[in-house]
Parts: sequence; C-alpha cells; structure tokens
Amino acid sequence: MRIAIASDHAGFKLKQDLVKYLGELGHTVTDLGTNSEAPVDYPDYAAAVGDAVRGGTGERGVLICGSGVGASVAANKLNGIRAGLCHDTYSAHQGVEHDDMNVLVLGARVIGPALAQELVAAFVHATFSGEERHVRRLNKVKALEERG
Repeated sequence: MRIAIASDHAGFKLKQDLVKYLGELGHTVTDLGTNSEAPVDYPDYAAAVGDAVRGGTGERGVLICGSGVGASVAANKLNGIRAGLCHDTYSAHQGVEHDDMNVLVLGARVIGPALAQELVAAFVHATFSGEERHVRRLNKVKALEERG
C-alpha cells in the first residue's frame, strides 16, 4: 500500500520511527515532512497528507502532531478526507472497516512508539466492509461534507 506520512515538529521523532516500520511491513512510504524538530505549523502537514490521499499519491495517510487533535481538525477540513485520531487498536481498524477512514492521526505526546506501530499496522491492514449500513452512513457523511 502507498502511505503518505507527515508530522509537525512534535511528531517528528515518532514519524521517523513509523516511516521505517511501515517500510519493513512492505509499504511504499512517502515522507512529506517535517524534517526536523524546528517549530512548524501542523495545518501545513495535514494539507500535505490530505492532498496526497485525495490525489492518489497515497492510498492512505498517517499524520502526527503533539496531541493529534489539531492535525485531525485540520485534515478533516479537506473534502474527501476522513481522518481519525486513534490511540487504541480497535478504533484504528474499526475506523477503516465502518467509516472508510483514510487518514490515521496520532498524538506523539500521548502514545509511545510501540503502540504507534500497533496502531498503524491495524490501520493499514483493515479494509472497508462495504456493508449496506456502513455505505449508507458514509454517504450521509459525504452529504454533510458537500453541505459545507
């Protein structure tokens, strides 16, 4: 799977770990920055991941900031992006299976690298169920997005 990944300065170290880990799992990873711990603005990196997913460069995205909240809010402003802040494995796979989540958001100051690896593995190995009830709900989400 093609994975687009980015972080702000607070998520830089965790992002570096996850780039390596996702590569070890056999995924093609596009690192969209940041490239240091120098302060940057998380919306810029949310846009980079969102644009990659929307444009097809990444089939899914991983986004990391300090708490995950700001990056999640920013990513969800982009049409077609369904970003979920997950700090447990159930939500990381269920968000894909039921809600067709296409961006996983993590808080680097909330979780450690071992849990982050479990979360991205659950996320990338999950598939949307396509069940009628999930499709119906997803269509309602898309209608909300169109409404603006």
